[in-house]
Amino acid sequence: MNPDTPTSIMLDENPLIDPSAVLQDATIGRYTEIAAGVKLQQSSLDDYSYIMERCEIIYTDIGKFVNIASDVRINPGNHPVEWVSQHHFLYRLKRYGMAEHDLDSFFNWRKRQRVSIGHDSWIGHKAIILPGITIGNGAVVAAGAVVSRDVAPYSIVAGVPARPIRERFPRAVQQSLDRISWWDWDHETIRQRLDDFYDIRRFIHLYDNQDDRS
Repeated sequence: MNPDTPTSIMLDENPLIDPSAVLQDATIGRYTEIAAGVKLQQSSLDDYSYIMERCEIIYTDIGKFVNIASDVRINPGNHPVEWVSQHHFLYRLKRYGMAEHDLDSFFNWRKRQRVSIGHDSWIGHKAIILPGITIGNGAVVAAGAVVSRDVAPYSIVAGVPARPIRERFPRAVQQSLDRISWWDWDHETIRQRLDDFYDIRRFIHLYDNQDDRS
């Protein structure tokens, strides 16, 4: 699934999921795409978002219209660096014959370190987003970035570790977009207003509620 390659496949309210993708306890929205080799576990993918090839995602809530490039890793497992050993024999106890049950408290701690990906964000090729991170609405994570801190809405971050490069829009524009919350419009409304999306000044002029401006 290459976004630059024309396709005759038309999306609809039923998710388009490659047969090789592995989904476990995942909630999938409308007009979504999940490409080959994706692993999506205990996560949610909201309407219109897509995940490209070979991504591995766990314990993550993904908003609407999110663009996730190939080979992205979101919420890789943390090891217990404060313990005597970092090795997983200390929590995968059954595998090593150490106990009859694994250490549930450790796995429950991992589950609580959820990642949140805001609406209309873009996660670049081979980016890594560490546990517990929040990516704001409209943000961009550059290819190959390792995100170890929260990413502000509408900001662009890059590098290892990822650092802010610039903001996509002035603060007033960001506030207008959040007030409009176009990602919550229904499908027909978006279709009818499609031409307005190509001119941000026109878009804000038409759809920002004047009475809400400070």
